[in-house]
Amino acid sequence: MVADIAYLQQSQQQINQLEPLLGAQRAAYRSNPMPAAEQRRAWLKALRAMILDEKQALIDAVSSDFSNRAANETLLAEIMPSLHGIDYASKRLGKWMKPSRRSVGVAFQPASAKVVYQPLGVVGVIVPWNYPLYLAFGPLIGALAAGNRVMIKMSESTPATSQLVKDLLAKVFPADLVSVVLGEADVGQAFSRLPFDHLVFTGATSIGKHVMRAAADNLVPVTLELGGKSPAIVSADVPLQDAAERIAFGKTMNAGQTCVAPDYVLVPQERVEGFIAAYRSVVQRFYPQLANNPDYTAIINERQLSRLKGYISDAQSKGAQVIPLLGDDQGRRMSHSLVLNVSDDMKLMQDEIFGPLLPIVPYQRIEDAFAYVNDRPRPLALYYFGYDKAEQQRVLHETHSGGVCLNDTLLHVAQDDMPFGGIGPSGMGHYHGHEGFLTFSKAKGVFIKQRFNAAKFIYPPYGTGIQKLINKLFVR
Repeated sequence: MVADIAYLQQSQQQINQLEPLLGAQRAAYRSNPMPAAEQRRAWLKALRAMILDEKQALIDAVSSDFSNRAANETLLAEIMPSLHGIDYASKRLGKWMKPSRRSVGVAFQPASAKVVYQPLGVVGVIVPWNYPLYLAFGPLIGALAAGNRVMIKMSESTPATSQLVKDLLAKVFPADLVSVVLGEADVGQAFSRLPFDHLVFTGATSIGKHVMRAAADNLVPVTLELGGKSPAIVSADVPLQDAAERIAFGKTMNAGQTCVAPDYVLVPQERVEGFIAAYRSVVQRFYPQLANNPDYTAIINERQLSRLKGYISDAQSKGAQVIPLLGDDQGRRMSHSLVLNVSDDMKLMQDEIFGPLLPIVPYQRIEDAFAYVNDRPRPLALYYFGYDKAEQQRVLHETHSGGVCLNDTLLHVAQDDMPFGGIGPSGMGHYHGHEGFLTFSKAKGVFIKQRFNAAKFIYPPYGTGIQKLINKLFVR
């Protein structure tokens, strides 16, 4: 009882700090509403130095929260893209900030027009637990490049990482520029109700609906990166070893706890057995053993592990065949498994799996594979494996998803020069690279006239000779 009271008091204290913190950032923004490019580059440089200096501490904190996560996964999937994102934005910032000149029609001369890219103000970022570094630093990079102040709500499921990120960012930035908020779900709910100038949420579709509903009360624009069931399609003639290796890379990274991980794979009926053999061989080459393997990432917590085991039990009770590829589980290191004979009434075919389970769905013709994907909610990513360029174009034109990889998985997310975002149930809006700068900026149209005013010729009273001439020249 005493612990419950202390928890409630702490949560309420954290919630009570949110509005004053937002107020301080708003005041700081008003005092410097258009930071120069040099100032923004200095912010990004400071962030970059911190990430490099504290690289090992960040790796250790993430691994502690997961009970084990491969150091290389944190390096490759979180630290490297954060550093590359900073470099990319820093190099192009001057070009992005430059006002864009626009044309003015003959009827409105003499005048000029331009678009000015103005910082929005204060950006809120809600970070999930699966990639707590990159999904905090990525939006932060875009928001700072655009000249904004930023408030970040870290996940309660990664307490060591969240506390470390809070401490490190506090050493680099004043609280009225960048601040980190900790706390449980009730703090997150209060955070989502704040009147930000923009809100970024990465997480489950079900939670995204609540976040969007909360933001709507203040008409806060949102970028939602949600997820869904991202399919992989194996063509009729691609070498199975090629497809299996690249799908296994995307599915085993972070033990499948990735929003763009392949969620299920569509395989021609006559190639299913061959794909199983090739996939098994690849996974066992990646991870010769599961027990005490530092390369094999654990499930984040017992609640998520229980959810995944529930999917297995539910699928088996409805006729599915589960094929473990790495033997028995070791604690939260959950064996990677293929699932055959799946059906739509199974939970793992209804929900995003977010773990090391890969259902195989056989198909007869490529049109059947397209229909299977298109009959379901639009996914965050789609992966096609086949070298026929005509069929590649069919995939791009006849399916809809947030992003696509042809003959690879995951790596489209790491491309600095491409936008990243979902569509429909898998999200809305884009960030990364130039699109991130645009998301966190107001593209303000500016129409400019000086002393001479030709528009006076169209002022009332109407029906003058000059107006008739204007109508004859321009209304046609």
